[in-house]
Amino acid sequence: MSFKGEQHPGVKTPTGDTDGFRLNHTMLRVKDPQAALSFYSRVFGMRVLRRLDFEEMQFSLYFLARLDDEDRVPEDTDERTVWTFSQRGLLELTHNWGTEDQTDFAYHDGNAEPQGFGHICFSVPNLDAAVAWFDANEVEFIKRPDQGKMKDVVFVKDVDGYWIEVIEAARMLGKGD
Repeated sequence: MSFKGEQHPGVKTPTGDTDGFRLNHTMLRVKDPQAALSFYSRVFGMRVLRRLDFEEMQFSLYFLARLDDEDRVPEDTDERTVWTFSQRGLLELTHNWGTEDQTDFAYHDGNAEPQGFGHICFSVPNLDAAVAWFDANEVEFIKRPDQGKMKDVVFVKDVDGYWIEVIEAARMLGKGD
């Protein structure tokens, strides 16, 4: 790999001590796992790789990925657990038991004040087709591709109110400096 990354103030050259480090997953807390799993599997085509339950602490973790046909996921549970934690770009949905029964319960989405967490992002092969798919599945839009200053970028909400950016890589050409 010859690309060493863009250089900006604060960027340090990685040392060999970080060889093999990779971002495995991003975690979102969900109120109702059935609703969240339905959304991410139906709308984004994700599959649950592994569910881990922690009875003493009363929570469950669901690790999701958008798999390709050539992905070789182990059938054996222990092997699949190890495989899951060696992947890149997974989504972990964390469910604290009982929240689904609390009528007014909601997690902070990070975009309301005070702002913090912003969004996750999916790239799609065809943004127009994705927008039509979201419309057909009654997905709530925050921003459509023709709205706002940054065209060709979509933001939708999941069932817990988290923002999801959706982009088509080819349409990102020429964005920013």
